[in-house]
Amino acid sequence: MSGFTLLNLRELDDVVGDRAPGVEGRFGRSKLDSRDLGVSLFSYAPDLRSPMAHRHREQEEAYVVVSGSGRVLLDGELQELRQWDVLRVAPEVVRAFEAGPDGLELVAIGGPKPEDGDGEMATPDWPDAA
Repeated sequence: MSGFTLLNLRELDDVVGDRAPGVEGRFGRSKLDSRDLGVSLFSYAPDLRSPMAHRHREQEEAYVVVSGSGRVLLDGELQELRQWDVLRVAPEVVRAFEAGPDGLELVAIGGPKPEDGDGEMATPDWPDAA
C-alpha cells in the first residue's frame, strides 16, 4: 500500500444510475486504499426530494455542501443546508436530502464500516409532503 492516494471524485462512475433518477453517487472508498475512510460525491438535480433515506448501524458520517443548497431530513426534523455547511450525522439517525433550485452537491465522509456494510434503507417521512 502506498503512503498516499490521489483521486478525482468526478472521474468515478455513477453507481446510483436508474435506481434514483436525478441523483448521482460516486463512491471513493474502494479506490482510496484507506483502512478507515470513505469519501463520496453526491449530486442532486434542482428541486429533487430524495424518495429514499438511510441510516447505519455503526458508521458515523459527515457531509460537506460543496455547491447549491437544500434541506436534510434528520429523524423527522428538517434542517436547511447551504454551501460549505458541514453536517455530522450519528449512525442511527435516518437521513434524506432535498436539493434547492440550484441543485445540491455533497461530499460525504464516512469512517470505518463493517466488511459486510451497515447501511439500512428507510422511507423518509417528509413533514411537508403533499
